[in-house]
Amino acid sequence: MSGHGRAAAAGRGTARIIRPTTEQTMTIATTTHDTIRYYYGRVLGHSSQLKTDACCSPDGLPRHLKAIIRELAPEIVERFYGCGSPIPPAIEGCTVLDLGCGTGRDAFICARLVGPRGRVIGVDMTPEQVQVARNHEARQAARFGHPRPNTRFVQGFLEDLGEVGVDDESVDVVISNCVINLTSDKERVFREIFRVLKPGGELYFSDIFADRRLPPEWREDPVLLGECLAGAMYVEDFRRLLLSLGIRDHRTVARRAVSVGNDAVRERIGLARFESLTIRVFKIDGLEDRCEDFGQVATYRGTIPHAAHSFVLDDHHEFIAGKPMLICGNTATMLAQTRYAPHFHVDGDRSRHFGPFPCGSAADARPQTVDGGCC
Repeated sequence: MSGHGRAAAAGRGTARIIRPTTEQTMTIATTTHDTIRYYYGRVLGHSSQLKTDACCSPDGLPRHLKAIIRELAPEIVERFYGCGSPIPPAIEGCTVLDLGCGTGRDAFICARLVGPRGRVIGVDMTPEQVQVARNHEARQAARFGHPRPNTRFVQGFLEDLGEVGVDDESVDVVISNCVINLTSDKERVFREIFRVLKPGGELYFSDIFADRRLPPEWREDPVLLGECLAGAMYVEDFRRLLLSLGIRDHRTVARRAVSVGNDAVRERIGLARFESLTIRVFKIDGLEDRCEDFGQVATYRGTIPHAAHSFVLDDHHEFIAGKPMLICGNTATMLAQTRYAPHFHVDGDRSRHFGPFPCGSAADARPQTVDGGCC
């Protein structure tokens, strides 16, 4: 698993963002690259050697994904350091890009799901990890019943996907599992993601987020950096970054608190708190920065593979098959202008506005019928 680039760092006692000079950026990026390569290429040989559970996912995987994992070589699974399960549904025939693919666990899962008509590109900066994935390409394709490998693993940096041959608007889905936190230039990484995504494409990723801006000197600690803590994004800065890129709405799908069991690490981080979030972001126009009510209703057809009874869009939208649900304008756009469109019937348009949509928090929201809803 890998990361790279330049991160904005906050000054103590203020909300301002300190941006390093170009020369400082190059130095920070080089140091970060070297530290991460060494930590994931030489220090860690197995996920059990991690000092926190930040880069380990205890999340229960769906049964069909567990079955695919049983088809993977043990070496692929043993060196997996993800913090979530960012494997989106309905990707048959898609082109999927896995950022920080490591030894390829998630990439190979997607390779199985996209089928022989789809393809998966894995990018990672750690040569030892990429080589493991490459060594298993042919055997995994044969085990999946594919006539030839539908995967391509390349060594490269997330902030320059063009360098590894990923063209503009060439990817249907971008996934990443606990890697973007390792990068130093997160703005450039997200710009690259939205450059390569097709219109209507989806970014679906899991990563570590912090409840505050973290001291920049933490990135000089190889353990805090390698354990996915030092580069964790402050949730509000992440929201502002997306806004600066024209993304007005994103959805949290799942979250869990990160447990730090190592005494030395816990002492170093002090009162900072961390969460693993799985987030869904679409590259679509027409989204607003607040949920608005246009009287639109969505009904899930129950046709997404492995989701016959319900589909979870985010942590407060579970669509029950055949049950109409009142939705905001943003949710309607997400369902109607992405690859999920064939699986939903959306009634209504934006010709009549009823004011702000009565959104509840994810904690207390429940799917509702046309009598009410949440987004």
